[in-house]
Amino acid sequence: MQKTCLSVVCELAREDPNVVFVGSDLRPGAMMEFKEEFPERFFMEGIMEQNAVGMAAGMALEGLVPYVNTIAAFLVRRAYEQLAVQVCLGNLPVRLIGNGAGFIFSPLGPTHTILDDIAILRALPNMTVIVPADIHEARRLTQQTRHWPGPVYLRMAKGKAPIVSREGDVCKIGQAIVLREGADVGLIATGIMVHRALVVAENLSRQGVECAVLNVHTIKPLDEEALLKLAASTSLLVTLEEHSPLGGLAGAVAELVMERGHRPIPRLLRLGTPDHFSDGYGSQDEMLAKVGLDSDTIQHAVWRAWLLSKKSERN
Repeated sequence: MQKTCLSVVCELAREDPNVVFVGSDLRPGAMMEFKEEFPERFFMEGIMEQNAVGMAAGMALEGLVPYVNTIAAFLVRRAYEQLAVQVCLGNLPVRLIGNGAGFIFSPLGPTHTILDDIAILRALPNMTVIVPADIHEARRLTQQTRHWPGPVYLRMAKGKAPIVSREGDVCKIGQAIVLREGADVGLIATGIMVHRALVVAENLSRQGVECAVLNVHTIKPLDEEALLKLAASTSLLVTLEEHSPLGGLAGAVAELVMERGHRPIPRLLRLGTPDHFSDGYGSQDEMLAKVGLDSDTIQHAVWRAWLLSKKSERN
């Protein structure tokens, strides 16, 4: 997914001489195609993420459109002040590409694992937060960032996520995609969890529970209309994210439904990572299973929550 996103940046650079690339301590050979074609628009910084973001802000003030790329944990946390004061305060068109958010870099431990980046950046005024579910969404959404107003954060998975996009789906920043209809449970997912939501929905259907699946690839701005429509049609909503529910997709959905949802408010089950730093080392799938975000555990949790919601309705 990351590779697809960066290839689109090269395409945008061919179309627009104002597009520039700023990398921070990337692997040797990264973006070599861009460097060879546009050496005067290619900048590779060392381990100095604050400087990379500050440079990008200055470039944006001069009319350029910088794409900044590095490991998400360092881009978001280390350069937070620069993102807030130099980029978001001026509503500058800086595009942030965060590599390996979630558990992608968990083999390197908690220092490289970030499960709070959506919450951190969602709280910044003017920031747009995008979490593609597969390579097709990564391509379509990155293409749209060229003319999108203000700063953008693209949370890119590094591995090969299963394809969930369908030909004919409208993929636009800020517009969620209904991937499956269902009247019993509303599964609201983002990023790689969209595929797991579809697996769970298919399995629960065989148990007589019909789940709608909503792919929320844009956390901010949120597709309020689609979410409120789903909330009005079911007694149970379930959020799925490779991120803490605190301030992430779950937080965004809870805030919206409590503030503007129809009565009665549906029950909300928030499935995300625990409220502590990642514990131990392992592959992405191993760590997801460890925190209960594998398909089987999710299915069991949704099934139990659905039974409870039906019991509450009877009472």
